[in-house]
Amino acid sequence: MNDTVHIFRTVTLRPHWFQYVINEFVALCFFLGSIWVWECCSFQYHELAIYVSIALFLYLLFKLIYLARMEYVITGEQIIIMHGVLSHSTDYVELYRVVDYQQHRSLPQQIFGLKTVTIFSGDRNNSKLDMIGIKANNNIVADIRMRVEFNKRHKSIYEITNRN
Repeated sequence: MNDTVHIFRTVTLRPHWFQYVINEFVALCFFLGSIWVWECCSFQYHELAIYVSIALFLYLLFKLIYLARMEYVITGEQIIIMHGVLSHSTDYVELYRVVDYQQHRSLPQQIFGLKTVTIFSGDRNNSKLDMIGIKANNNIVADIRMRVEFNKRHKSIYEITNRN
């Protein structure tokens, strides 16, 4: 039996702040537009634009804090995703349960050099895990794949497929 010891360093990733711009582009435009209406226009109800601005500002601030607190930690045995503002949640996926990977780049992500990595697992609670805002040049899928294969071999887990 081969008892090769693999020590994987813990990798910590956070979404890039451009992902915030991509996700909240429409809200940012409405926020800037409502400030412009409040400052530059004079019609009967233009003062209402300040209330729209305040509401959009609070929404955008919440989303910014949410994205800033999101963290992906890849250890030797697990993928851990921490997220939340008012209530902080931590999701765990055992690497030996990972069954597939996918990388996706929307047009705005291509422009800003980002990608979304989706991890599919056999876990009931976290069967699909999206890691958004990862830099496109980060080859994290290869690193995860190597860790998954090691964990499956280490725990003697083999995938059985039914192919015709």
